[in-house]
Amino acid sequence: MSESECPPSLDPVAAARWSAYPDPVIASPWLHEEVAARMQERLDYIKLMPEQWVHWEPLRGGLNAHKHLQQRYPSAKALIHCEQAAKARAVQKALQSPWWHPLRWWGSKVQVGMPPDGQSQMLWANMQLHTCAQPKSLIEAWYRILAVDGFLMFSCLGPDTLRELRDAFAQRGWHAPAHEFTDMHDWGDMLVQTGFSEPVMDMERITLTFETPEKLLAELRGLGRNLSVKRFEGLRGRLWYRQLSDVLMTLAKPEAGGRLSLTFEIVYGHAIKPPIRMKVAPLTEIGLDQMRQMLRGQLHISDKV
Repeated sequence: MSESECPPSLDPVAAARWSAYPDPVIASPWLHEEVAARMQERLDYIKLMPEQWVHWEPLRGGLNAHKHLQQRYPSAKALIHCEQAAKARAVQKALQSPWWHPLRWWGSKVQVGMPPDGQSQMLWANMQLHTCAQPKSLIEAWYRILAVDGFLMFSCLGPDTLRELRDAFAQRGWHAPAHEFTDMHDWGDMLVQTGFSEPVMDMERITLTFETPEKLLAELRGLGRNLSVKRFEGLRGRLWYRQLSDVLMTLAKPEAGGRLSLTFEIVYGHAIKPPIRMKVAPLTEIGLDQMRQMLRGQLHISDKV
């Protein structure tokens, strides 16, 4: 994937439509909350206590996760970023603390639009990148928001996700049920190209099982949509739905008690925003803003040209 392009099989129009899609239920998907809980375990190894942190799109990233993060960092200011005003209002209502609770006055602030640059020590983005049409631009935005020595925590779906369903669709000659997801090594490369240091990438596979095709489809609808450029764009009829149910029944596994099984590859990433290093030539001009950063210890000069 070119760092300046959208993922090759992802339709940017469909991705934008899904991002703006109004959630009918003010609740985060179960899988997203589970991934967020596992990602929080990685915070045990990070000693930095943020004074301010940003939760990127918490409605799908995890409302329960946000509450747990507030408990972990009780004295930190939490900013919540939502692209859509309607979602911002929904998140604000869902996270509203009782009037007597201290978090009501010092807790989360919901804002539409980009948080201020260089003022947050942590940016938390759970299950976001795999639906982004311009992931490199998004990572660059996260980099700008973070303060020097601040850290990024993110997760997303990896290429092994829905492998059983992809195989079943291919056997029928159907187009893939989802776009292709990016490998964790490519995410690591993008982090380094953006300016992050010490990226740590790892992954795990989570298998979900379902009693019926209807329950499987309901779970998938809550997680997202098919954003593939090759998806069928018209309306499907009852005949196709019956065929789809038959295909889903082939996912039944004896070792799972006959339940339908689907694999989700979860990619986790962590990286730090390091001090900016300027290369010095025989004659180097330093701007006023750069000089201020040097005085604050946020800008280092390197003699390596």
